[in-house]
Amino acid sequence: MLSSTFRRATFSARPFAMRAFATGPASGGEISDEMLQKLGSLSTQALVDGLWVMGWPSAQIDGARPLAEGMKCVGRAVTLKFVPARPDIAQDKPAGGNSPEYEAFELCGPNEVLVMSSVGPWESVGGDIKFLRLKQRQIGGLVTDGSVRDTDEIINYGFPCFSYSTTARQGPAAMQPWECNGVISVSGTTVRPGDAIVGDQDGVVVVPAKVADKVYSIAHGREVIEGIVKEELTKNPGPPGKYYPFMSGKIKVDSPLGQLLASKGITPENSNQFEGTADW
Repeated sequence: MLSSTFRRATFSARPFAMRAFATGPASGGEISDEMLQKLGSLSTQALVDGLWVMGWPSAQIDGARPLAEGMKCVGRAVTLKFVPARPDIAQDKPAGGNSPEYEAFELCGPNEVLVMSSVGPWESVGGDIKFLRLKQRQIGGLVTDGSVRDTDEIINYGFPCFSYSTTARQGPAAMQPWECNGVISVSGTTVRPGDAIVGDQDGVVVVPAKVADKVYSIAHGREVIEGIVKEELTKNPGPPGKYYPFMSGKIKVDSPLGQLLASKGITPENSNQFEGTADW
């Protein structure tokens, strides 16, 4: 018969072993510099449409807006998770320069966007002195569903910043940075380290690394088609309903849109936007 001590040790360890097997990798894949730039050349609307066509969940971070007009960012996600403040959390997290937030800062550069998951929209994730380091790192951008402090100074730093709002309040009283480069939820949208983050005046979109190439293929194809339709309607004004709405992968060859595209050299032979050609 097993001793009670052995049974307790075995049973108490079992949940941790099971949890280890159940935990997947934080990152979902890798995105090349070339693909990153291609994604950044597209609008956030096109990227949202690409993921929608594929049937993926919402990809837009609704709680992040540009801090100033004209800001645009593109980069691989470096994630930082905040948790509500609690005395033992403050004691147990690495102190000073070893804090998870500074660990995240040092992973950032021109091709990275720091994505910070706040505990609330009005809580401050940082400001002037902290974010000076992000300027020094020449970060590709900062995205948060929380707020930022010292707005004028951050704008002067020159890196793109997308936040829910701005605030004068301090952050540590409400929350503590707890984990760098884990999977996080930002305004209800999941972000994994290494995902592509693209932000412009319409918001911020997360492109999962695992499907980045496919999203680009769909989104780029849609933008080309929309450009052709707009050009045609400019030359020959009329209701857009003649060509819209269209669904990627379902354009009929003999439809008005299909015929218009054929006149521009876009056919099922060289495009995945037609009926029967979808590859997703």
